[in-house]
Amino acid sequence: MTDSTTADVPGDDGAMRIDVALVRQLAELLDETQLTEIEVQDGERKVRVARSVTVAAAPAPVPVAAAAAPAAPAAAPVAAAATPPDHANAVKSPMVGTAYLSPEPGAAPFISVGDKVAAGATILIIEAMKVMNPITALTGGTVIAVLIDSGQPVEFDQPLVIIA
Repeated sequence: MTDSTTADVPGDDGAMRIDVALVRQLAELLDETQLTEIEVQDGERKVRVARSVTVAAAPAPVPVAAAAAPAAPAAAPVAAAATPPDHANAVKSPMVGTAYLSPEPGAAPFISVGDKVAAGATILIIEAMKVMNPITALTGGTVIAVLIDSGQPVEFDQPLVIIA
């Protein structure tokens, strides 16, 4: 090491000067922003700082003992479980984010069950990466069901609202 802020690191053309203070600043920036990697380039010099992230497994749900129910035919529960809910006319989430049913806290919701909506009307918003994205009705009709709660995280392609 040549001094307290730079180090000689062998490169293709001899020695490359590394600014240790810059590397430390980049590492601190990773911690502050929760990024996993950052890279800067100045001419031929390139510095990349990365950290490994360990993802903890989600805790397994704890089974809850169900109350004793009267005996039922064995085929009935299987048939009920095999029939998925009808989401044929559902508006599905185009992204991962947080869904909101009203334009701002305390405001009236965009839609309610029984409302008539026109194609292209905003029915909810999804916040993704601090951007509010309006979700519109693909077709006009009557709101049959709202399948989410305001403030609920949603996944890509998750049914949100059924319009028939």
